[in-house]
Amino acid sequence: MVDIVIQLLPHVLAAVIYAGLGFHFWNTRWRESESQCVACPMQTWERAGIAAALVIHAAGLYVALFSEAGMRFSFSFALSLMMWLAVLIYWLESFMARMEGMQPMVLPLAAVCAILPVIFPNVHLVANAGATGFKLHFLAAMLAYSLLTLSALHAIFMGFTENALHKRSVKRSLASLPPLLTMESLLFRMLLVGFILLTLTVGSGVLFSEALFGKPMTLGHKTLFAFASWGIFATLLIGRHAWGWRGRRALRWTLAGFALLILAYVGSSFVAEVILGRQ
Repeated sequence: MVDIVIQLLPHVLAAVIYAGLGFHFWNTRWRESESQCVACPMQTWERAGIAAALVIHAAGLYVALFSEAGMRFSFSFALSLMMWLAVLIYWLESFMARMEGMQPMVLPLAAVCAILPVIFPNVHLVANAGATGFKLHFLAAMLAYSLLTLSALHAIFMGFTENALHKRSVKRSLASLPPLLTMESLLFRMLLVGFILLTLTVGSGVLFSEALFGKPMTLGHKTLFAFASWGIFATLLIGRHAWGWRGRRALRWTLAGFALLILAYVGSSFVAEVILGRQ
């Protein structure tokens, strides 16, 4: 019992820190008040707080995922790891661009995902996890999911900002967000890198399925969703380059691709592990 509590403690502590920082950023950057710190840059202690949450979260994930028996995984750990990478990417990006206005949405989501392994602790051993090829495939997949998750959040932020500008109802909270052009540039950078990593993930899964997973590739719903998501992101990037797609069109395509990507793994794993009780 004590060992279980010790294993779960980092997840709980990381979730509490994420939630507290998320409330802090909302209270200081988004909340409509006369004392609001409009467009204030991130303070050193704020960066340190996020870094501390990332370290604690990473420690909890490492202990939970890697054991003497092998690598363990589940949908709850997939979401937790994805959001850990997403927060890490935003934290690194904050040294180059204003990200303080983005934190009130990202950090609460990270808090929810960090606590999921506590609520859904069941895991299954991953076959062939010791193979170098599988490790590279897994790393590419997690990075791709994280970048495309951030892209979806980014697109939502851009939609809210663009809608407010069109209605000429710019609130004080929007002043804490990066300029719209900066957000758009960052969105398509993340989409491009995420798409390259997704291509590597899907391609390696198709070409080396038996070596990676110990069985030939099957054309199931997970594979179809992954291919459909890849096609949507490819079309969006081509449309951006060839016809200058942006704004609401980019928002719709980004969210559609992200929804299919989530269904490709997390949705099917949730149904199998939680609803059907399979390991």
